[in-house]
Amino acid sequence: MEEQEDDSPGIPAWVMTFADLMSLLMCFFVLLLSFSEIDAQKFKQIAGELSKAFGVQRDVPVLDIPMGTSPIFDNFSPGKPEPTPVDSVRQQTTQEAPQLETLRAEMETELQEQVQSTTAQQVDTSIDALRDVLENELQEGRIQLEHDRKRIIIRVEEKGSFPSGSADMTEDFQAMLDRIAEVLAELPGEVTIEGHTDNIPIHTNRFQSNWDLSAARASSVANALLLDDSILPERIRVQGYAETRPRADNDSPENRALNRRVEIILDLSGSIEEYEAELRRLMEEDLGDLIQDLELQHNPAPRP
Repeated sequence: MEEQEDDSPGIPAWVMTFADLMSLLMCFFVLLLSFSEIDAQKFKQIAGELSKAFGVQRDVPVLDIPMGTSPIFDNFSPGKPEPTPVDSVRQQTTQEAPQLETLRAEMETELQEQVQSTTAQQVDTSIDALRDVLENELQEGRIQLEHDRKRIIIRVEEKGSFPSGSADMTEDFQAMLDRIAEVLAELPGEVTIEGHTDNIPIHTNRFQSNWDLSAARASSVANALLLDDSILPERIRVQGYAETRPRADNDSPENRALNRRVEIILDLSGSIEEYEAELRRLMEEDLGDLIQDLELQHNPAPRP
């Protein structure tokens, strides 16, 4: 006897699928709502629960990048898989970076103070040495000593040094230059010799103009200084300015006498720059050693 099919009405099969879909949509919108209103305290609590559940999340501040704690991602952080020593120092000495910058600024200040102190000491020592050998000439007013931060100027008046309209030195002036040469031989720096005249034109068989006269007088002084073998010719420069750089207006015999002069200028800037460069090199070496020490502190060598 054949069984009759049960044609009684029931729940359609698609209803279960629809119910599952609605449940998923409700969960989705609940998640959207929770993400749209993040509470910092709740987020940290959730992070802690996830850490216990999955073992891949550390307890980190809300704004920090999460870092894994699994064996594979134990040291994970965005960047190179194997950082170079420089990158390693940058990552591992984040707290020390401001201190390094402060230390660099302090060392730079100390360097500048050391350069200024050494420069002033060098200038004072050089001035004292010149005063000792030129005491009589200074008292007589035949020469003047001036200086600024990096230069020493020995200004020689025409009186007692050159006859009028001539580039031939007097014997007293020659003897004085011998003493100056002894001091300059012991000092660093370039030596520039400048010749100056007044505005009265000159025209002789030897000198066609004041340019010739000023250059010839400067050359005579240079040749006298080079008689001392301790002074290298490479240190000497000769310049003739004629009447283009007067000390006073050429409106009286007294002022014109002030303009007729020879100036011996010792320039210490080159030696000072070399000294500063050497100090800066030593400073950078000290900073490099400090960074290396910090790297060793964060990455100690493994014990054998």
